[in-house]
Amino acid sequence: MTKRISLLFTIVTLLAAILGCGQPAPTRTTMVVANSFHTVGLKSDGTVVAVGDNNFGQCNVANWTDITQIATGYGHTVGLKSDGTVLAVGDNNFGQCNVDTWTGITQLAAGSFHTVGLKADYTVVAVGWNDDGQCDVGSWTGVIQVAAGFTHTVGLKADYTVVAVGWNDDGQCDVGSWTDVIQVAAGFTHTVGLKTDYAVIAVGGNSDGECDIGDWTDVIQVAAGFAHTVGLKSNGIVLAVGDNSDGECDVGDWTDIGHVAAGGDHTVGLKSDGTVVAVGADAAGQCDVGGWDLN
Repeated sequence: MTKRISLLFTIVTLLAAILGCGQPAPTRTTMVVANSFHTVGLKSDGTVVAVGDNNFGQCNVANWTDITQIATGYGHTVGLKSDGTVLAVGDNNFGQCNVDTWTGITQLAAGSFHTVGLKADYTVVAVGWNDDGQCDVGSWTGVIQVAAGFTHTVGLKADYTVVAVGWNDDGQCDVGSWTDVIQVAAGFTHTVGLKTDYAVIAVGGNSDGECDIGDWTDVIQVAAGFAHTVGLKSNGIVLAVGDNSDGECDVGDWTDIGHVAAGGDHTVGLKSDGTVVAVGADAAGQCDVGGWDLN
């Protein structure tokens, strides 16, 4: 079932790393990603759709093919091809789209102004804005998943521990004590981790209650927005806490969801039938996903 894909991919990746088998080749599956003002969807045929703000050309993905994974920054979009190379469009003022030479990539993440790539040898590369050290990932090894926040980068290691670099004024990089983690997500000033028992942990800024996830259970995927956190449960329903000034946490009536994404102030859900729902801020049309069918 679609709602199990995120969990199953994480488990397969972990097992491959632990057994020393090398990372699995990028596997194409439908997914949605979101940032402050745009939303991007990966279709089952490897093509990509996008809505929302396009001032930097971040939605110019109509000609992309053979894509296996996508990620979005504030004003840029990146796509991973099945051959391990990477495409990027949009704002490049800080070099966040300078990914033309990357090869052997198995997973991507995008912060506001930087891009992160996980390589098949479990090392990590990054380009873009680095004023807070968010691209200082050159020494990382044994990493099996990456996430990128506003100006911090998080890596999940094969031993279920977590590393982080970048801006840490709110403690969003204080993940050194985390164990038994199988997925990480990064927001503006907070970091979220999904544990092996499907509970959730969080550190960092909590002014809007975005880290109030202590009672969550049976969660199979987490996502982090500007000041809200989203969790997908195994039964296809969605949880959300944090800032709700634009209705980005109004997901209580969602059902049959298989993948979630958290934008700056909006939340997106991919249903098992390939259709997409969205709530929250929509000033740039970032929630105009009603006509999408990603299957």
